[in-house]
Amino acid sequence: MERVSGAHAALILAAGGSRRLGQPKQRLARGGEPLLRRTVRLALATAPRRCLVVLGAGAAALQPLLDGLPVECLRNEDWAQGMGSSLARLRRGVQDDPAIQRCLILGCDQPALETAHLRALLEAAAQAACRCAVSAYAGIDGLPVVMAQAAWRDAPLQGDQGLRGWLARLPAAQLGRVAAPALALDLDTDWDVAEARQCGWLDPA
Repeated sequence: MERVSGAHAALILAAGGSRRLGQPKQRLARGGEPLLRRTVRLALATAPRRCLVVLGAGAAALQPLLDGLPVECLRNEDWAQGMGSSLARLRRGVQDDPAIQRCLILGCDQPALETAHLRALLEAAAQAACRCAVSAYAGIDGLPVVMAQAAWRDAPLQGDQGLRGWLARLPAAQLGRVAAPALALDLDTDWDVAEARQCGWLDPA
């Protein structure tokens, strides 16, 4: 269960078409479990008030991977425009819920992800001046992140911009940050998949 106060929503980005990889990364498996389902399961372990997944490319084929999980599936018909459009779709899904104070936002292409990191992010955000926290790896601040609802209500979300540029404008001392070097490996190319398999983070082909 979550160890810090303040109801949160878990928002999972899973709308991309995996164009560079050539196969749906959401279906790649770790321990026999598709990454999409695994990511949702890890997010649910943080005890969110709500858990939302945005689907786009191949949505009809991917949604059954979540059968039996307490998750809300949203469709983003504009998924090809980039991550910003999917983030905007997720934001609309929770913006009118007054009980949600912050959002845990994550993708489904970081096979090294574990629930312990998500819980650490929530704790770091609760202690940060801006009530936001990011994952730090490979010299960048990236996903997963925790955003206070008030903080990202008006953040511009366009194309592939996402939240990184907006977060970069926050004073570093006000932002929670949790180091997670292994999360630098996401699954964009065949090389990434081979590396993840070598590390034991994906099942063999």
